Amino acid sequence: MLKYNFKYELKLLLRSRWIQVLSLLLLFLFGFSALNGKQKIEIRNNVISNAKEEARENDVMMLKLLDSVSQGLTVSVPRWTIPTSPMAVGNYYPRVAAMDPQPLAFIATGQSDLFTPYIKPKVSGDDFTLNFTEMTSPVQLLFGSFDLAFVIVYLLPLLIIAFSYNVLSAEKESGSLRLLLSQPIRIHKWLLQKLGLRFFWLSVLVIGSMTLVFLLFGIDFTSQLGTFFTLLALTLAYMLFWFALAFLINLWVGSSAKNAVSLIGLWVVFVLLVPSVLNQLGNSLYPMPSRTLMINEMRTKKTEVSKRQDEILDNFLRDHPEYALNDTTQSRGFYHRYMASQKLIKEELAPILNTYELQLQKQQDLVGRLKWISPALTMQESLNKLAGTSTSDHENFRKQVVTFAETWRQHLMPFLYNNKKFEASHYEDLPKFQFKRQSIATGAALFFLFSISIGLMNLGLLFSGSRWKSSKLIDS
Repeated sequence: MLKYNFKYELKLLLRSRWIQVLSLLLLFLFGFSALNGKQKIEIRNNVISNAKEEARENDVMMLKLLDSVSQGLTVSVPRWTIPTSPMAVGNYYPRVAAMDPQPLAFIATGQSDLFTPYIKPKVSGDDFTLNFTEMTSPVQLLFGSFDLAFVIVYLLPLLIIAFSYNVLSAEKESGSLRLLLSQPIRIHKWLLQKLGLRFFWLSVLVIGSMTLVFLLFGIDFTSQLGTFFTLLALTLAYMLFWFALAFLINLWVGSSAKNAVSLIGLWVVFVLLVPSVLNQLGNSLYPMPSRTLMINEMRTKKTEVSKRQDEILDNFLRDHPEYALNDTTQSRGFYHRYMASQKLIKEELAPILNTYELQLQKQQDLVGRLKWISPALTMQESLNKLAGTSTSDHENFRKQVVTFAETWRQHLMPFLYNNKKFEASHYEDLPKFQFKRQSIATGAALFFLFSISIGLMNLGLLFSGSRWKSSKLIDS
């Protein structure tokens, strides 16, 4: 029976032009979304490259100025920007801390359209002022990005629904169901074979289209083969979930119209409603503190600290004797007091910032725990992780930048407090930022998608037997 179904289903799909239409449609959707994603990545790469090129040019200028000063020549730049001062190096010649796009970043925009791809930490900046803000227009953020993840998560289920909603109901409405039920095969087994074959052919088209698109866009399979196979496995698992839903609806509902409405309703629930509800639930349970009040409180704290900078400097040098070696000869300038006060400001602002970050972390943890309610949300998060554009990836980048900002500041502070000039020989020792990507974990998502799909099919098989033995259903 399976062999007959295979031949009949292939002929039926070819004559109805389903395979031809799906092939062209998938090629267009995957191709256009990949092109759109690649363009966004090129823009981000250009932004980062320009920032690094500007930093290289500044470094060349810095070395030339240091060489001129060492030879006793006069330089035509403002006094406070001469790089013999460590604070001038720290403020006017910063390093670029960049989050370079991953090789498969084009498949999912994720959070990358909300946050800047690089930061230039300065010694006079505060950690909380490191600016991780949105880079695109509100209109673009409203409509989102047409990337490969959007096609897989939002559009591919609609194609599956159109491809499978009336497999059984069409037989019933055409009058051939009586003949089918007279054959020595159970109806749910026949339906499972039909949908299994459609899943097979659609999987072939998806794998072929995705592979062709990746080849056209020059993806290096030798280094990204494992990630590519993970992407295919996630896509097939997500497709299997929607085919399992179609199997359940075909057995339980009835007419083609009701099947279509039921599946579209489930698509709205899993793809649109559940993510929105979880987002609102997080905002309600863990509301964010007022950002305006937080900024005002920060300014008040900084004003209070600035009034007692001399006292803070004395205490700072007492706690850090290594910085007070030349205290009898050095003058107490602005930066001596300012840098000493920064540590106290950071300590006093820590509770305010921790409250803000704690609420945000609670919201993210809530969504992380409840994302399993929606396979679409699970799939989107997994694709974002593969692309390196997930919320956790950007939070990892932010933490690394904050750490590097402190490293940059601590590297130059001994020069300041020991009254030591910065020289060209110290250039190679300047800290450099290297972004370290966190490990990718998608095994739980794969297990969840496959498990829920198998569970739905078993549920259909368990409760469908008595329904299709009823003579009323056979006569209908």
